[in-house]
Amino acid sequence: MSPSIRIPPGLQYDGPLVETASGGTAPSWVAYQKVKEYTNAFVIIDDTKVLLGYKKRGFGVGLWNGFGGKVDPGETSAQAAVRELEEESGIIAPLELCGTLFFVVEGIDTAFNINIFRAYEYSGTITETDEMRPEWFSIQESLLPRENASPANSTAEHSEALPPIPLDKMWADDQFWMPLMFSRRYFVGRADFAPNGTESNNTAMLKYWFGAAPAA
Repeated sequence: MSPSIRIPPGLQYDGPLVETASGGTAPSWVAYQKVKEYTNAFVIIDDTKVLLGYKKRGFGVGLWNGFGGKVDPGETSAQAAVRELEEESGIIAPLELCGTLFFVVEGIDTAFNINIFRAYEYSGTITETDEMRPEWFSIQESLLPRENASPANSTAEHSEALPPIPLDKMWADDQFWMPLMFSRRYFVGRADFAPNGTESNNTAMLKYWFGAAPAA
């Protein structure tokens, strides 16, 4: 961790970091008593499109997100990420850890430590499940440095016809860390939410901070 960067409580990272975003109206971070481990996984193809799932039930219902859930006893975070992706979308992917998010909701004493995974290929047939409805979205220019893209290939041309990532129907913090994931920079971040903080707007976040490995 860079000596000039003071990361929020709950986050752990020993490498060099630069702050990429911070804000909120709360003077201090929300207190928590326990931490539960979760995963969230994304499949990205040719740096032009990403697979998201519409949450049909449970926490975050009505929002688009990656595929994930709780880490069960006896399994690693990486194993949980593979299992959850297959259970929620029907596919298997060579996932790699790309970041960690720490969420606290005011009034809930358990914090969410979420390891974020990504993959650039997959096998199997994408299938809607009881919990998630998968759909491809194009990655808009504002979220992706185009030096990573391959705009001349057929996948990129097909992606132009897809809808853009629906940030207005996602968690409010996604706009801050998704560009870091797409640019292949390891990132960490914390966001504290109001009890009704599933709306995708910054007023739902009481306080937030994000940092990433320095750009190459």
